Amino acid sequence: MLISDALRGVTVEFYVTGDVFSPRGVDEGTRLLVENAIVPEKGVVLDLGCGYGVIGITLAKAYPGLRVVMVDVNPRAVELARMNARLNRVEDRVTVLLGDLYEPVEGMVFDAILSNPPLAAGLETTERLIRGAPRHLRSGGSLQLVMRKGAAKALEVMRRVFPEARVLLRKKGYTVLYAEKH
Repeated sequence: MLISDALRGVTVEFYVTGDVFSPRGVDEGTRLLVENAIVPEKGVVLDLGCGYGVIGITLAKAYPGLRVVMVDVNPRAVELARMNARLNRVEDRVTVLLGDLYEPVEGMVFDAILSNPPLAAGLETTERLIRGAPRHLRSGGSLQLVMRKGAAKALEVMRRVFPEARVLLRKKGYTVLYAEKH
């Protein structure tokens, strides 16, 4: 199935299947993060747990100077994200990798790391995502997460790793968390 949406000032299209998260359309949490993420117009961004590619592909399309690396543990999601990068004509600046969290990007650093961590993965995965972020961020780089449940607990963990972590915004039951590496 093909879905279409307008996000961050650009029109994006995505091939989806019933076996990936949010196949009927862009979910509210992802939409909130994409629309409000603080990203550089040039640089490299990591989309962790990319699913079929909404966050990374939208940002690549909105900012032609941006390169995006997307990672997912689900082979079907990776296949769809690659197809969607081609569909949206950003495949020259988007790399999609299969693997668990930072494993496929070991040794790489980013200007921003964005994620809508899957609820099913549990808080332990979200904690690993947060704790692993500093070694993959440039100085001044940011970690931005959107969460529906567990945001307060995730913020506690973020503040242990990034003392100035904060809530960027809350809307429709979702919370966007923001932390910067100094």
